[in-house]
Amino acid sequence: MLTKILKSLLLVIILAIVTLVAAFFYFKHYLAEELTLPQTLYIPKGSSKSALEALRKSGIPLDWRDEYLVKLIGYPQAGWIDLGATQMRRGRFLYTITHAKAALRKVTLIPGETTEIFFREIAKSLDLNVTKLHAVYARETKIPEGVLLAESYRVPKGIDEEGLVTYLLRQSLQKHREIAQKGLGHYHEKEWFGKYVTIASIIQKEAADTEEMPLVSAVIYNRLKRKMKLQMDGTLNYGKYSHVKVTPQRIRDDNSSYNTYKIAALPPAPVCTVSIAALEAAMHPAKVQYLYFVKGKNGRHRFTNSYKAHMKAIPR
Repeated sequence: MLTKILKSLLLVIILAIVTLVAAFFYFKHYLAEELTLPQTLYIPKGSSKSALEALRKSGIPLDWRDEYLVKLIGYPQAGWIDLGATQMRRGRFLYTITHAKAALRKVTLIPGETTEIFFREIAKSLDLNVTKLHAVYARETKIPEGVLLAESYRVPKGIDEEGLVTYLLRQSLQKHREIAQKGLGHYHEKEWFGKYVTIASIIQKEAADTEEMPLVSAVIYNRLKRKMKLQMDGTLNYGKYSHVKVTPQRIRDDNSSYNTYKIAALPPAPVCTVSIAALEAAMHPAKVQYLYFVKGKNGRHRFTNSYKAHMKAIPR
């Protein structure tokens, strides 16, 4: 009886050893598989399963085996990961996404700048293709301006056009929703960008500082309510005209729907990127009856209720 038990135990041990050896060589071969990868990856926060699923959807060939292997190694890092190479063995890749830290660069979008100018500058600083940046942006959103919030972002070195634009849009749209929900109690994309962000962009161009923003906002709302033309230079500083001085000739020659000297309505879209302060002012204008403002000699604006008072306020 004892002999049979020992033989059975020996057989189990042999089978276990054979299984372990087979598993070892199987996974050794599996982990040695070469993968073609982007140099940088974005891994969303969540479980190992959800992180690997996101990577799989991005085109990296991963499956249930990788989920178990990752759990043995560690936990996927959230955020941008700099892989440092585009060809890597599977085992090295799984180790890297659980241990690597991204080398980040700070990218700042200045309030009042246009996306066109921003892409032009960031293409130079990050050695990217400006045409590709615009192409990814146009594919991801139909809103021509105002989607990217004027803030500082931290992006990894080596990020490509696709990764940069989708990341900036993802971060900005999430913040837009949060601001709208907090300030209005709801978020409707068409209303938000067509009205509030558009008004905020004009405020951004026109106000001398954040203290003036609610006052400029009030002038915009008051003139719209009276069906008056806004007649604001800032609306003509859209797209490539961001830094072009608005002259009488420019006002005469521009026949676009951004020319509020000719059109008694808001522009069809925001004219620039905006700050959170400008968005707050667009949602909460000052409770005043101002219809006009003009820049004084000190660089700040003088606000008035009537055309007569406005003419008197113009510096001589």
